[in-house]
Amino acid sequence: MSTNRPRFEDLLEQLQSCLLEMAGEAEGLLELALNALLQRDMAALSKVKEGDQVVDALELEVDERAMELLALQQPLAGDLRQILATLKISNDLERVGDHAVKIANASRRVVEHPPISDLPQMEEMAGQARGMLSDALRAWSRRDPELARQVRLRDDVVDALRTRCHRILISHMMEDPRRLTPALELIHVSQSLERVADLATNIAEETVFLVEGEVIRHGPETA
Repeated sequence: MSTNRPRFEDLLEQLQSCLLEMAGEAEGLLELALNALLQRDMAALSKVKEGDQVVDALELEVDERAMELLALQQPLAGDLRQILATLKISNDLERVGDHAVKIANASRRVVEHPPISDLPQMEEMAGQARGMLSDALRAWSRRDPELARQVRLRDDVVDALRTRCHRILISHMMEDPRRLTPALELIHVSQSLERVADLATNIAEETVFLVEGEVIRHGPETA
């Protein structure tokens, strides 16, 4: 098969740029959804669904660019790892967008009720999930496996916060049936935040795979 290495490298760089654009859109979408939830900002809700469509379109563009690269020539081992990791991360980012929409939809229903007080764990969980996603994407763009491993370690923190949130929200539902609907919606939000943290962990693991060629997805969580 004939090769055109400069053309291949140019397409590979374009693929990376497209993924980074998608990453920025997904991060912004999550920010909008969380502002709608934590600040009861309904103006942000109308922008979330529109933003999700942008993320979906970018995922298709990443897929098309990756397929063009694979068809152009047989990639070297490192290039192949980058293409495969990019495809996986693109899918993870699309799912982040989906969870942002879920959070926004839940927020729309939550604000119809008085706020539930004494739930700092929800805000902390939101900050942790958002931070994990940001750091995972930074690790990918910088090809930083150590930062990626640190992101992976933080997933347990989010899991513990979700458990605490569930316990508190169930207590609210038992004490006052009028809190049933908003408490259930916030439980759904906590589940979406946990999934965002899981997706950030996936991105971190793909970074380690790209840089070191090591699959750590099912390994022990050590730095």
